[in-house]
Amino acid sequence: MRTLRMTAVAAVAAAGLLLTACSGGGGSLSGETSAPDADSSGSGELIPVTVGLLPIAAAAAVQMGIDAGAFEEQGLDVTVQIGQGGAALLPAVANGDIQFAVGNPLSVLVAASQGLEMNIIAGYSSVDVPADKLPTGVLVKSDSGITTWKDLEGKKVAVNAFNTQGDLSIMGSVEQDGGDPTAVEFTEIAFPDQLAQLEQGNIDAAWVPEPFVGAGLATEGVELLGEPMGNVIPGLSSMVTFTSAAYAAENPEIVEKFRAGIAASTDMAMADTDAYRDVIVSYTKMPADVVANINLEKLSADLDPSIIEDLTTLALKYEFLGSEPDLKKVLVLE
Repeated sequence: MRTLRMTAVAAVAAAGLLLTACSGGGGSLSGETSAPDADSSGSGELIPVTVGLLPIAAAAAVQMGIDAGAFEEQGLDVTVQIGQGGAALLPAVANGDIQFAVGNPLSVLVAASQGLEMNIIAGYSSVDVPADKLPTGVLVKSDSGITTWKDLEGKKVAVNAFNTQGDLSIMGSVEQDGGDPTAVEFTEIAFPDQLAQLEQGNIDAAWVPEPFVGAGLATEGVELLGEPMGNVIPGLSSMVTFTSAAYAAENPEIVEKFRAGIAASTDMAMADTDAYRDVIVSYTKMPADVVANINLEKLSADLDPSIIEDLTTLALKYEFLGSEPDLKKVLVLE
């Protein structure tokens, strides 16, 4: 579908904010150095590593940590490389082009099930937030008659990419509510385009992140059905920190240092959300007034293994995974 109209908020935010939990499409990597060369001080003590990030709000916490010296304290000189889609990060990590990445766990599980050996070494972000602070959700028209997840049976629901945590969690929510998840008709539409398509009646529901949730709820006749990811798996991770199994085996001390840097960065962002929002503005180039009003995901390096286990079970049930990954090999959290 082609969008005929776009809201002003969506237009200005499109360049900056895409929710990683649903970012499963292709893309490319572009280099952006965020720290000086390892030998620039002449000491040669800092270990250079590169982390792949997506150009989204939550990823800005890594930049916040770099700027504050959280990784330097661990003896690491971190360079950021931006990936325009989740599919660009996994092969770059697997090939050793970059050492670490932050991305959605389902993509890592898919890669692992296909023989690409990956290690999830820490958590990063989740939708474990208060009900009035949801960073993502499904929007419907107020007069649509859609008031429960089961009502999505036979309806056309937009997601930004197929076979990601968006359509997976919506299917799980529909079945959990007593509906037939296979009866939901998913269509792939970019986030900035979905609200206009919903208003025009071309779709029945739209799964969007902030700032599009806020833009939708500010639109007359549009309301929130619910948040599917946390609904089907409470506390579901939208992003995790990962590396290749080969790199982790060869460099356990560096992995531990990077994990500690991620922990310090996410804790820092949650402890001072005003400063974190300032970094989001500079990192994503989103307008400050838009960033001031977005709902933030919960950031933490801690990760409950049972959440990844539940995600694996759900993905296998709906055949998002061709085979079951060995989570004992995938999850390397300490």
